[in-house]
Amino acid sequence: MDCHTNKTIGWVIGDRSIKTAKKLYEKLKHLDAVFYVDDWDPYKQIFPRNRLVIGKKHTTLIESNNSNIRHFLARMTRRTKVVSRSVEMVDLTLRLCWNINENDFFKIFQNKFLGIFS
Repeated sequence: MDCHTNKTIGWVIGDRSIKTAKKLYEKLKHLDAVFYVDDWDPYKQIFPRNRLVIGKKHTTLIESNNSNIRHFLARMTRRTKVVSRSVEMVDLTLRLCWNINENDFFKIFQNKFLGIFS
């Protein structure tokens, strides 16, 4: 998350392993940024120490975003009928949610649709 814009800048889907941390860093390493993370050990092993700030007090924005995703997407809150275990489907769902909530990708269509009621 970009702490200035509150926008998501990247994500990976995986377990809490070094492999997943490496994937995340590969997506974000090109950014001229400081990474605020919790005290998860793989972060310390993968991210450059001079660009890393560790502490839960800095990750509240990320936790808030995760909470909102679980709230809006039933597949993230229930382990019954609406859950897809497919990594591809989870990734596509997150992309759709991001485009709707953060990227305003569908705004042009929303305006056209709402325009028919004017």
